[in-house]
Amino acid sequence: MTITTRVSICLPTYDRPDLLIRCIESCLAQTHSNIEIVIGDDSPDTHTEQLIAQRFARNARIVYRRNVPALGQARNVASLFERATGDKILLIHDDDFLLDHCIERLLAQWSVHPDIEVAFGNQYETDADGRIDYTSSRRMNHAYHRTPQAAGMQPLAGRTGIVQMFPNNGWLADAALVKRIGYGDGDNEQFAVCCDFVFGVRLCLAARGVCFVDDYVSCYRKTEFSVSAATRQTPSASSLAAWHFLEALALPPELEPARRLALRRLAPIVVSLLARNRQARAGLNLALTHLYAYRFGLSMRLYYHLLMIWKSAWLARRPAPLPVPLFDAEEQVVDVTRTRRIP
Repeated sequence: MTITTRVSICLPTYDRPDLLIRCIESCLAQTHSNIEIVIGDDSPDTHTEQLIAQRFARNARIVYRRNVPALGQARNVASLFERATGDKILLIHDDDFLLDHCIERLLAQWSVHPDIEVAFGNQYETDADGRIDYTSSRRMNHAYHRTPQAAGMQPLAGRTGIVQMFPNNGWLADAALVKRIGYGDGDNEQFAVCCDFVFGVRLCLAARGVCFVDDYVSCYRKTEFSVSAATRQTPSASSLAAWHFLEALALPPELEPARRLALRRLAPIVVSLLARNRQARAGLNLALTHLYAYRFGLSMRLYYHLLMIWKSAWLARRPAPLPVPLFDAEEQVVDVTRTRRIP
């Protein structure tokens, strides 16, 4: 791959102009300069549009469009993919940003592995102000199976998406593959709350080859304004949607261990969600049919969840509804879908 390779950076945004500017600047700072930045703006007013015009009116690499009416996350991203004109596509969300060598580092993998169609690397995790938390970043990447030992071509490309090794953004892929998979159509609408995860699974399942680069290439900013944060303790939680998607996914036999590994992570979270939302019977059935997720009873988490289920059933029989206490300690787990914002 050379400088002649054109990369389309797809950037959906919603009413966060200050963070968007930081993201755009990180895109413009790329050491690989043959790029276009395709922006889809779902903001309810023209403030973002005006700011883009003031800051970047003379920059031909920025292709901006305000969506009226707003498209919502899935259709916004889908429209960005359709508008992209590059040979490769990279997705980055408005509150995240790229390291300046991101595209160059990922693009170089096609020279080493000509048959790949997707490349991705590690993510830094930052606070709301963009300050990197190095300890949390190492923990996050390890939780998503991004380790030095896993670097290079992935033996089973589909496994990369299923076990959530593939990141929510900051990846690079052949534009033809991305456009063929699409984003936000069919079942992606059904699983809109975890659409990043659904797309990642489908992309990796369809890819001829996937390569993991053991290098930090992008930054994931933790905010309280994401879909996953807003729905975390509700029946609309992204983890629950991801569970249903994985359960229904048709897979070849060689990828069944990957599904089991992914469900092992999700099962206790879903049990907790069901208990919180007064679905005690469903929570109990799920816990008992997925005991492997609790080390067959050797995990104290199982007994904590059984207590939650008992309390849920007891509260459900009360004549007047009472608030279910929040079990904050239980929820100190990695956000399993990394689903982003934009209504």
